[in-house]
Amino acid sequence: THHFRRLAQRLVELEVPDTVIVLGWEMNGITYTHRCGPDPEAWKKYWNRIVTAMRAVPGQKFRFDFTPSRGRDAVPWTRCYPGDDTVDIIGMDSYDQPSGLSFDQQVTEPYGLREHVDFAKAHGKPISYPEWGLFRNGDNSEYMRRMLAWMDEHKPLYNTLTDYCPHGVWQCGNNPKSSEVYRSVLFGRTDPVTEPTKPVEPTKPVEPTTPVEPTTPPEPTTPANCSPLDLGDWVEYWLGGKLCLRFDWWSRSR
Repeated sequence: THHFRRLAQRLVELEVPDTVIVLGWEMNGITYTHRCGPDPEAWKKYWNRIVTAMRAVPGQKFRFDFTPSRGRDAVPWTRCYPGDDTVDIIGMDSYDQPSGLSFDQQVTEPYGLREHVDFAKAHGKPISYPEWGLFRNGDNSEYMRRMLAWMDEHKPLYNTLTDYCPHGVWQCGNNPKSSEVYRSVLFGRTDPVTEPTKPVEPTKPVEPTTPVEPTTPPEPTTPANCSPLDLGDWVEYWLGGKLCLRFDWWSRSR
């Protein structure tokens, strides 16, 4: 538990104490070493120890998302559920697979989309889709339309479309029909924003001060033979600045 306690401390230090932790994702399969089988009872203890350790860190507001993959897989995911006290969200990773499976079958199959929604409702938990997207059935615009409609109906707390090939519709050019559906369904949405229930206290007026002439920030310097990499504001925030790639990296490494 030391590793997870330190992770929790680090997230609080980085001022993201309300992070959603998708712990032990797709545990009902065999892909990962954190799988639930062959001993679901031991897996539940693993989950509960980690959640207890992370929640003990001062300042944390974490939410823990129990996220199996859709369907039965190696172990029925309901057997892995560790309990309402240590689960905040019940998620599901749901890709368009296997080949030939219709969306209606994805809904009604054992441990599928319908059972996920019903199970979460029975336990009083919100749902989520931490991973979803296209897969075995190619550029399937019908799947895209139906999955977006399903989420619009059942209101997950959040969803994340996996956006690389073969799953995505933004950075993967192999799915133009599904991309058109995704953009057309979401374009121009004006969903209402929930207002905070607690009113915000007004701040005291600030006394006017003598204006200070703005100073021109110094131009950032780039080392010679070095090309800056544009990684985006979010990545650069966590890295503490920009990175650059030296032109002579190949000769220097030989």
